[in-house]
Amino acid sequence: MSLWGDSSVSALNDFKIFNIESNIYIYNFSLPFCLPRTKSHLRIGPHNYNVISIIIGALLGDAFAEKHGNGTRICFQQEHTNSAYLLWFHHYLSELGYCNPIKPKIQSRLGKKGKLIHILRFKTYTYSSFNWIHESFYNNSSKIVPTDYLIEEFLSPLSLSVWIQDDGCKSGSGLKLSTNSFSYEEVLFLSDILRKKYNLKVSVQKSGVLNQYVLYISKFSMENLVIIIKPFLHPSMYYKLNVNIKN
Repeated sequence: MSLWGDSSVSALNDFKIFNIESNIYIYNFSLPFCLPRTKSHLRIGPHNYNVISIIIGALLGDAFAEKHGNGTRICFQQEHTNSAYLLWFHHYLSELGYCNPIKPKIQSRLGKKGKLIHILRFKTYTYSSFNWIHESFYNNSSKIVPTDYLIEEFLSPLSLSVWIQDDGCKSGSGLKLSTNSFSYEEVLFLSDILRKKYNLKVSVQKSGVLNQYVLYISKFSMENLVIIIKPFLHPSMYYKLNVNIKN
């Protein structure tokens, strides 16, 4: 199924991430909310619950928030092997007016030990109304996990699916979330929320690197996890789960 044909709305609905009628506000696209070259203090929203949930899930994963002038923009990137997912993500946000509609192109950069990697990336427009997100997720230049209401409030099934598509991978018969950049206390906090909100059997494990930890979702919770996130998964990311979810 192509996301980029003439029937893009139908294709997007098929992927079900757009089933958000209960939360979405009405946008007036004549306002500077979605126009390029608009000053950040004029770009204030509105932002519906699902958009904030997506950003929260992405920031728990590979995305990062970047201060730009008087506002904040959210930066998304994936290696080229996950290009279908990144392009799908970009199309969704550009349809809502959050970023330039020009599709991202593959770029090259040097990774660890000089390895050449190929990535796709895009950024949202800059919003002063995203500044609170940056303040919540960053201590100076280091990304942290907000330990107030934010994660519990916005870690919806949609947000959880974005986090897993960004940072999840098969591990034995379960699933591992690469939370290596967060402290032990922050990872423990996340595990408590996953147990409390979704009744998942989750443990904090050492990553094999000093002072780095990952979250492991047990094989006994995988069936439940799939039920929770399947409506929001891009098919190209099914491989990250250890169960058959094609049907």
